[in-house]
Amino acid sequence: MAGRESPLLSPMISGDEAFHHSDNKERENRNGFESVLHLQDPRTENNPYLDLISTSFQERATFISHGNTARLAEDHGELNLAQICGTIASDEKLHETAYTKVVEKLFEVDPHYTVLAFANMMRKKITMPAHLIYDGRDDNLFEHFSAVARRLGVYTAKDYADILEFLVSRWKVGELAGLSGEGNKAQDFVCTLAPKIRQAR
Repeated sequence: MAGRESPLLSPMISGDEAFHHSDNKERENRNGFESVLHLQDPRTENNPYLDLISTSFQERATFISHGNTARLAEDHGELNLAQICGTIASDEKLHETAYTKVVEKLFEVDPHYTVLAFANMMRKKITMPAHLIYDGRDDNLFEHFSAVARRLGVYTAKDYADILEFLVSRWKVGELAGLSGEGNKAQDFVCTLAPKIRQAR
């Protein structure tokens, strides 16, 4: 446990102290497990359309961020780290390809509901699964991590806009026809969002 000496390393700990430490540790482990469960909520409402769209975005984001980290590591002579991050980026690219192909098919068979789901997900804003990560000390850990990532160019608002633009193009959202009024509004929203994000930077 952070900030506390392990009872196995302390010669002065009593039996009662060891019991309480064990109880606290069990509680910490349980809380940690619950935190991990919270990290798994991408706000997709158990909706497969939202989930597939969100995951498509996230997989491309992790492909980009790990690729950028690999390049930074190589520039600083950390070749092992560069290789590890490069391998992860390659895996994420495979995941991205799989998920985007599934969503592409959804656009073919159910364009109306899929474009509504796409707009819904983008209005919520895509958040990475680790946005609630907690180390037991820093309540704003992910914000601090994200600030470092932005400063180093690992993952930025430009990347977010680029991913959105990539998916709009990949899924040919701008070419959808025969949508309802609601569908047309969703189509317009996602097709014009990337430039707005860039202007707001």
